[in-house]
Amino acid sequence: MTAKTLWTPSPERAAASTMAQFERWVQDNRGLTFEDYNAMWRWSIEDLDGFWSAIWDFFDVRASQEPETFIAKRQMPGAEWCPGARLNYADQILKHADERPDEIALVVQSETFGRSELTWGALRDQVASVADHLRGMGVEKGDRVVAILPNTEVALIAFLATASLGAVWSLCAPDMGHVAILDRFTQIEPKVLIAQDGYMHAGKMTDRRDVLAQINAALPSVDHFVTVAVAGDLPGGHVAWDDLIHGTGAYASTHVAFDHPLWIVYSSGTTGNPKPIVHGHGGVILEAAKQSLHKDISPKDRYCWLTSSGWIMWNSQWMALGQGARVALFDGAPNHPDMGVIWRFVADEGLTFFGAGAAYFSTCMKAALIPREAVDLTALRSLGSTGSPLSSDTYDWIYSDVKSDVWLAPLSGGTDLAGAFVVGHPGMPVRAGEMQCRALGNAVRAFDPLGNELVGEVGELVCTEPLPSMPLYFWGDEDGSRLFESYFDTYPGVWRHGDWISIDEGGASVIYGRSDATINRKGLRLGSAEIYQAVEGLDEVLDSLVVDLEFLGKDSFMPLFVVPAQGGAVDDALRDKINAAIRAQVSARFVPNEIVEVKEVPRTLSGKKLEVPVKKLLLGGDPDMVVNRDSMANPDSFDFFIAYANARANA
Repeated sequence: MTAKTLWTPSPERAAASTMAQFERWVQDNRGLTFEDYNAMWRWSIEDLDGFWSAIWDFFDVRASQEPETFIAKRQMPGAEWCPGARLNYADQILKHADERPDEIALVVQSETFGRSELTWGALRDQVASVADHLRGMGVEKGDRVVAILPNTEVALIAFLATASLGAVWSLCAPDMGHVAILDRFTQIEPKVLIAQDGYMHAGKMTDRRDVLAQINAALPSVDHFVTVAVAGDLPGGHVAWDDLIHGTGAYASTHVAFDHPLWIVYSSGTTGNPKPIVHGHGGVILEAAKQSLHKDISPKDRYCWLTSSGWIMWNSQWMALGQGARVALFDGAPNHPDMGVIWRFVADEGLTFFGAGAAYFSTCMKAALIPREAVDLTALRSLGSTGSPLSSDTYDWIYSDVKSDVWLAPLSGGTDLAGAFVVGHPGMPVRAGEMQCRALGNAVRAFDPLGNELVGEVGELVCTEPLPSMPLYFWGDEDGSRLFESYFDTYPGVWRHGDWISIDEGGASVIYGRSDATINRKGLRLGSAEIYQAVEGLDEVLDSLVVDLEFLGKDSFMPLFVVPAQGGAVDDALRDKINAAIRAQVSARFVPNEIVEVKEVPRTLSGKKLEVPVKKLLLGGDPDMVVNRDSMANPDSFDFFIAYANARANA
């Protein structure tokens, strides 16, 4: 049955969109016309040279040397993009300062610092000043600069300054535990660390000085510590952030190869340390430009995506800045002093595009918020959603209680490719529960276990052609084996993303959650190994297993199963201790919904925890189909989980 249509663009809006402008440009400059979007999508995944060169030209990518060709090696892994090109990501952002130095580029609403604005000219000057100071600290092309900062202008300025030097950026959110941060940063051996020593959240000051001292002590590669002092005085030997931003030097960038590392982000698997994913300058430039078509972003927009600095959406928001839009950052609790604070922010800043994780919109709906009655949303034209599937009833809430004539454009992609696979289209109808189309350039399919394409059925989300923003490599993965195992070991030469998806004949899709054992809490992904490190580090815990259950249209539910040490029991005191360990070492975001005592964790003959079979079982799978007991070291252990699944189903 076809899903209910909730919104249809007017002919005027569709024709004025950046997507329509791009299509007209392709017709005028390449002589190509398309009968519909799907015809253009097929061109974009078949003629990779033609499509990506069109993105390069249409968006006027700044480069000192043009590429010799756009794709030199069409393979996965190992694709080679744009050999010969020389450019710098920071130039694509700061080029707007040449044309509009006195216009506002950035608005920041921070619970810690209040509201502030930054013009394009001031942004460029502060980037230039910080880059000059980093250069004075010995930072060179390829060195790593890391930060523990909230979503304010400090992180953006430090990132652009780092990128302008050809150094490599990496960022963690300040609410992450020190173990989780060190699991990331120790892998990449940074030269400079920039951190804020405290922050306000929900009206309370969180002092991070002791945690930062532990992190500093555990990073011997760091030569210079830069501190944004909020909670206390500047520690001895540290440099004050304010001393870095008042220089007078002119902005200049180091041009690098297309595939030179830009940043390192982290997407955890189920074993080992978080995967340090390296993306390149050129790939991120092209993917961000293309995403602006699917979000309909132009210089006239005022854009905000509600995000933590530890989420890939922090990186993604500079897509709008790169198109000359004004970007508004919100740093604080989204429910303080009440759930209406974000909607007041949207109204007060006259935002034209607002995006958030699906869980945020669902929470607003459950709180019975009616933003259209509380604030003036006249300026708001578009809403975005990602992180987890957006339920049909949340679609309905948006159109009934937020704004009836808003374009809702959910998307799904991830940290791994710094982009999205399935996205919105400003010229297409919005149907309840669906994402409108597959992204241009993204050869997205649904596969069955044998690698056959499925249409209208749920299968593994795969991508059958390379993308310029796919990981260059994992830091330290010298032979590429970890990269291969993460994406390419299921279907040879094809990227397997780890999501369940169905795609209909028209290209509309529905995401059904993760197909692997990665934890996905409100859009923030984490490997189960990081939970185990915190939990099993307690003397009272012998073993554990955690799964994240994403039900379409319902809240995620994450149970943690614990085997207590001999003679012990999982009582309230141990539950409190486990939760405290997860908060301190990982993040409060990953505290489980339930902690359940079990006698043993089901394992394979080789000793691996059976996370995926347990997850499939708890999502309603047939016990006889989700696991082969002959492959288990302790087959009787699965009986408990069958009983637990039945109890939950009947609750």
